[in-house]
Amino acid sequence: MNPEDLKYTEAHEWIGFQKGAYVVGITDFAQEQLGEITHVDLPEVGAKAQQGDPVAAVDSVKAWSEVYAPVSGIVVAVNEALENEPERVNKDPYGAGWFFKMGDVNVADLDALMDAAAYREFLNKQDH
Repeated sequence: MNPEDLKYTEAHEWIGFQKGAYVVGITDFAQEQLGEITHVDLPEVGAKAQQGDPVAAVDSVKAWSEVYAPVSGIVVAVNEALENEPERVNKDPYGAGWFFKMGDVNVADLDALMDAAAYREFLNKQDH
């Protein structure tokens, strides 16, 4: 996924449309803050989530963190490769390190998210 084409949350999740579903992951900034990721808890396929609900979790050498649904919808797929290779999130957060895909999403929720430029501005404000 091209980071410039994605939408972002203040909790550092990204979402983008690809091949009929909305793909969700955590940002490069988030994986950098977490450090080496050692385990990923993925949601169940078919799970319903409201925007902002915790749906997955990440464990790293530095911290444990929840991953929130950026939009309301249904989990239609999970990245099972992360169960054996959680380091994919560190190596390729916008590609092989995706967490889950959502369908039947509330498209209006997307409007509330930041585009790439707004997310960069958000990160710059976090540094101060």
